[in-house]
Amino acid sequence: MGRVAVFIDGAYLDYVLRDEFAKARIDYGGLSERLAGAVDLLRTYYYHCLPYQSPTPTVDEAQRFSQRQRFYDALSRLPRYQVRLGKLERIGTDASGAPIFGQKRVDILLGVDLVFLAAKGLITHAVLVAGDSDFLPAVSCAKDQGVLVHLVHGTVHPPHRELWDAADERTPLAQELIASILR
Repeated sequence: MGRVAVFIDGAYLDYVLRDEFAKARIDYGGLSERLAGAVDLLRTYYYHCLPYQSPTPTVDEAQRFSQRQRFYDALSRLPRYQVRLGKLERIGTDASGAPIFGQKRVDILLGVDLVFLAAKGLITHAVLVAGDSDFLPAVSCAKDQGVLVHLVHGTVHPPHRELWDAADERTPLAQELIASILR
């Protein structure tokens, strides 16, 4: 039967839930169970980063940071859940002077976990909730190790075409699934 790990790019899932499912609030444990299906679930790995906080945070920054930290703490207490956090950094300003932020380390954390679990033979299946082509080398490596890679994705925010092509199986997130795991 095998064993599966679920890998969730949290920022990508946030966009999909916001734009395709009216900001649906979901049961993340239920999502993992549904994505694993009949295959034994090793663990769900959830990747994101905390909101930006300036050296002297504003009240709004501190509140956003605290709320997000509580959310990640709650996720990490779910059975078989591992939260991996990158860092949100200010990388510049746009033409109007507004700050531009970028996630750092998130994609590589996911890629390292996927490759490590595949190379050690700890998984036979990987479910990837993501859309970024940065995951292509890790997906390729996992497949070379015999891991079946299942891509779960949005439709308004479809995955990069090369990532879609590289996956063994592909499933768009459907209203039925999201409705079944609403909080």
